[in-house]
Amino acid sequence: MKKKKEFKLWKEFKAFISRGNVVDMATGVVIGGAFSAIVTALVNIFLSVCTWAVPGGLKGLITVLPALTDAQKGMDGFGATFAAAELQAKVQAYAESVYGSSVEDAVVQSMKSEILSKYTLYGSQYVYNQTAVIDWGTFINAIISFLIVALTLFIILKVYTTLVNKKRDAQAKLIEEYYKKHPEERPQPVVEEKPLPKPTEYDVLVEIKELLKEQKANSK
Repeated sequence: MKKKKEFKLWKEFKAFISRGNVVDMATGVVIGGAFSAIVTALVNIFLSVCTWAVPGGLKGLITVLPALTDAQKGMDGFGATFAAAELQAKVQAYAESVYGSSVEDAVVQSMKSEILSKYTLYGSQYVYNQTAVIDWGTFINAIISFLIVALTLFIILKVYTTLVNKKRDAQAKLIEEYYKKHPEERPQPVVEEKPLPKPTEYDVLVEIKELLKEQKANSK
């Protein structure tokens, strides 16, 4: 009984994945993923060119909100933000303040990795992870990506609709030419019969009256 149930489930699953709409959906997902990668690359190239002169590029377009708590102020000696070019000097100074001026390079690199885990690079500056940030660059990037995707889909649908209309018109033209050569095969137009008008209350009363007269006449 259990084997029959498993066989039935497998049969239903096989029928499900064999449907055209499932295959089309899977194909659309794969193509959509590849198209998303193309759009992302195109947006990055476009934004790199547009923000060539901006320090840090579009990723550097952020607004760092003032720290309201001690947790948002960042590490001592680094603060909530600092320039990426100052990273090595700040790490070296921080390591010397902890271990002295004879600190080894391995220790400095270890502390550098620890510090970088607590900061995020936005363009040309590092921002403490717990600091509130308004990321304008990501927002603009999302808008441009949406516009590119929308424009691309509009063009694809426009081309698809045009091709479908041309194909339909060509088929209609061929059918019309065939019927011109073979008029006897042209189907007759279907004439819809108009429904009979619904009898009114007066019509029903008149019909009842006639039936009563007929019954009275037959009874004599």
